[in-house]
Amino acid sequence: MTELIKQRLKEELNACPLTKAEIAARVGVSPEMITQYVTTKKLPELDTFARLCKELDLSADYILGLKDE
Repeated sequence: MTELIKQRLKEELNACPLTKAEIAARVGVSPEMITQYVTTKKLPELDTFARLCKELDLSADYILGLKDE
């Protein structure tokens, strides 16, 4: 499940017109932390995950693999 979350988050971050630095600033983490979310086993804390979904206009259910769209 962690791999699916990382894969979907990476896809959405790449599709976003904002840079990782801009997303990180809006979410309140470092750009390096955004990179770690998609390249390491580290996942965002719940409040950070919620802010990421909001800033990227994503469904948490989709990122978590509960829905396909």
